[in-house]
Amino acid sequence: MARFIKLSNTDNILLAIDPLKAGDPAGDVIAKARIPSGHKMAIRDICADEAITKYGQTIGFAREPISAGDWVHEHNVYVREFERNYVFGTEAKPTAIVPEADRATFMGYSRANGKVGTRNYIAVLTSVNCSASAARFIASEVNNSGVLKDFPNIDGVISLVHGTGCGIDVKGSAYDVLKRTQWGFATNPNVGGVLMVGLGCEAFQIPRWMKTYNIEESTLFRTLTIQEVGGTRKTVEAGVKAIIEMLPTVNAAQRTPQPASELLLALQCGGSDGYSGISANPALGAAVDLLVAQGGTAVLSETPEIYGAEHLLTLRAETRDVGEKLIERIRWWEDYTAKHDMEMNNNPSPGNKLGGLTTILEKSLGAAAKGGSTNLRAVFEYAETITERGLVFMDTPGYDPVSATGQVAGGANVLCFTTGRGSAFGCKPTPSIKLASNSYIYKQMNEDMDINCGDILDGVTLTEKAEEIFAEILRVASGGQTKSEAIGYGDNEFVPWSLGATM
Repeated sequence: MARFIKLSNTDNILLAIDPLKAGDPAGDVIAKARIPSGHKMAIRDICADEAITKYGQTIGFAREPISAGDWVHEHNVYVREFERNYVFGTEAKPTAIVPEADRATFMGYSRANGKVGTRNYIAVLTSVNCSASAARFIASEVNNSGVLKDFPNIDGVISLVHGTGCGIDVKGSAYDVLKRTQWGFATNPNVGGVLMVGLGCEAFQIPRWMKTYNIEESTLFRTLTIQEVGGTRKTVEAGVKAIIEMLPTVNAAQRTPQPASELLLALQCGGSDGYSGISANPALGAAVDLLVAQGGTAVLSETPEIYGAEHLLTLRAETRDVGEKLIERIRWWEDYTAKHDMEMNNNPSPGNKLGGLTTILEKSLGAAAKGGSTNLRAVFEYAETITERGLVFMDTPGYDPVSATGQVAGGANVLCFTTGRGSAFGCKPTPSIKLASNSYIYKQMNEDMDINCGDILDGVTLTEKAEEIFAEILRVASGGQTKSEAIGYGDNEFVPWSLGATM
């Protein structure tokens, strides 16, 4: 017999756990058509333009009268503006912190700036797309030379290339975002050494960037420009030589016991489905609560994917200023999408809809569950250095590579990524733990998925799954390999947010 679930006593729909067939009973309601897994059915008559509720919140409005037993999806649901009551901090409460002596630990790399890494990479950064090929050649030559076998504490050499760096206003937002992103990756605790490669004539000048952050050339920070060195071949030779000279110093780093409070966890979801909001996302949120209790930090992001759920976050804002800053970012996104002839409900994606998600409001309510239940302590701009502990928010797009790039630039040293449709994603230098929202996709893409949260639908509690996730975070932070690392993901997922006009 098909199974179903009602998520709130105020909901006028239910969620199909298994496919409901026409004539199947669902409580006291008879399904009138086949309802796919993860999709929704009305459990009472819904009038045209009446709010449709899930999780006790509005996820859209009836496009036409909907009868009890009808399939509820994009054919009969629409999104419009409606009043959301922004209340600030009324549900904020003191967070119980585990005493320092009792905190969980992991084996991490203690850096000179006080941060702790979970990996030890050498990064080849680029100032402009024109130096991207040279950077790739340098990293490839070192990785394939066999020299790294003598330096076991180094995870590899990665080329973090991008498609911009020129044709931008050096006084504009595009330059500022790229500047912050490059600085964030250069100083991420998972990076032990940096080589910065430029062309020489680009808008994003390496010397100007270095001056902004008071960076000087050193054993662990080197720069090259193709035009000054004398071409691509000579640049590659010089880059390989510079990295080989770094190897002994980078390799000298040793893993030592570190408190879980030094973990800065990036939260991502992609390829979400109708189960994401009841399995993987709330389980990850419960794991976030465990991390915050340890004194650690978690970064909720993807602003377009908390749209419609932001009022639940402002309730937990630790100060009014924090809540108002979040709402200001929501207003910015409304204006930004309107300028580009888009709307916030352009998200969910086709895959999200096939998985049962109908509107951005529904998707956001599930996505926000990744943030757990503790206070929202700060809101950061894209790629800003994260300076607060606890649950924080970073303004990023919903597109996973761009969003994760901003979080890693902010200092994230480990990442959890939930998915229901089966996203193919990995991240360097920060390892990505993949959480499947349903057992089918966990089995179907087992080589990509680290944890199955689908068993929550079969009775595993959120508390049990949160403990499993937290244990996996500690294992990976200590050097344990993720599925995406085993495959080799992460070399192409560095995607800084591109803002403004390309000149």
